[in-house]
Amino acid sequence: MTTTPAPRTGGSDVRLVVASSVFGTTVEWYDFFLYGTAAGIVFNKLYFPGDDPLVGTVLAFATFALGFLARPVGGFIFGHLGDRLGRKRILVATMLIMGTATCLIGLLPDYRLIGPAAPVILVVLRLAQGVAVGGEWGGAVLMATEYAPAGKRGLYGSFPQIGLAIGLTLGTGVLALLNAVTTEAAFLAWGWRIGFLLSAVLVVVGLIVRVRIMETPAFRTMAAEEGTATVPALQLVRDRLSRRHLLLGMGSRLTEGVAFNAWAVFVISYGSGTLKLDRQPLLVGVMIAAAVMVVFIPVFGRVSDRFGRRRTFATGAVTTLVLAIPALAALHSGNAVLITLSLVAVLGISYPVMYGPQAAFYAELFPISRRCTGISVVYQLSGVVASGLTPLILAYLAGRTGTTGVVIYLVATTVVSVVCALAIRQRDLFDDDVRIRQRAAAAPRTT
Repeated sequence: MTTTPAPRTGGSDVRLVVASSVFGTTVEWYDFFLYGTAAGIVFNKLYFPGDDPLVGTVLAFATFALGFLARPVGGFIFGHLGDRLGRKRILVATMLIMGTATCLIGLLPDYRLIGPAAPVILVVLRLAQGVAVGGEWGGAVLMATEYAPAGKRGLYGSFPQIGLAIGLTLGTGVLALLNAVTTEAAFLAWGWRIGFLLSAVLVVVGLIVRVRIMETPAFRTMAAEEGTATVPALQLVRDRLSRRHLLLGMGSRLTEGVAFNAWAVFVISYGSGTLKLDRQPLLVGVMIAAAVMVVFIPVFGRVSDRFGRRRTFATGAVTTLVLAIPALAALHSGNAVLITLSLVAVLGISYPVMYGPQAAFYAELFPISRRCTGISVVYQLSGVVASGLTPLILAYLAGRTGTTGVVIYLVATTVVSVVCALAIRQRDLFDDDVRIRQRAAAAPRTT
């Protein structure tokens, strides 16, 4: 019996894949966070006008939350396609959907011009954004991890994760810059639209890069030897180990999603609203922390290659919880320097201990034939609670109990995540490096 040799890839191929993954996820998260920033300062006035400004703001943020609800749908759809057709094809599709939706938002007439159709169309476009970002993550991280050289899957899988930090920085920074260089009337009339239309340029560049990359060696080999799965989601549910990994993966992700949204989203609304702090230092602190995060995500991705994904991830969960206590104290002090330093520590340095190895950690939970579906479900379905509902939950707890309830919630989610992460057995992971070595050993020798 002959064995199909693993497709060879050169250094230039790997570099192009890494560049594509980083740039692609940056564009996706830029568009996603750009909407979140605009929701509270633009959309509440232009698309949800009314006598009560609070109602407009709540409605605008409700459309923001819809993006999180749409992400699991995108994860299911594009996870299935990624396992059936390959990782590359879905990445081109998700970028086109996200870029088109974002540009159309920038061109959408407001309520004064087209009436109730304006918020309805805005909701549809936001749902399209959610579907696109839900499908993007799984394909992007698998392009990186399945191209990674032996022993460096954690490092290479961390590169597309950088897009989250860069996208957060750009999404808030672009609108802040446009707001600073235009009058308030000009910003509301046309200034904010530039940030959304800029996505067209980014998408064109991203597509040029993505159409040049090859499908991952792991997927090509699997498709040639075994064929692709007919219904990957059904196989996930039927397989006992896959079911176990789905549940444990979603449980482990809980504290990661909570931590990000606590320190990148909730801290701004809580600090400026409840504590009556100036919003500008909070925004600057989050942006600086995001910039630091760019550096430390690959650092801890590489650390996981040496010390293991489970151990690194669990360590990050615990350290992020420990640092949350002084970070909350710094927030209540109102001191801008202390707030910035605490955000850098908890969001910029400690959070990447979880987020850096996460892509490789979840990729190893599933076999190649149903991996894209598996990691997309783990990441996106858990994100509804871990990410989408966290600001609302923390705001409710803070209003009822102050920081006590917030700390209790952080402790509870951390315990769940650490237990789930450590419950994933090393022997149950799907290590492609081992699989390749076993295939090579089984191949007939030629002389």
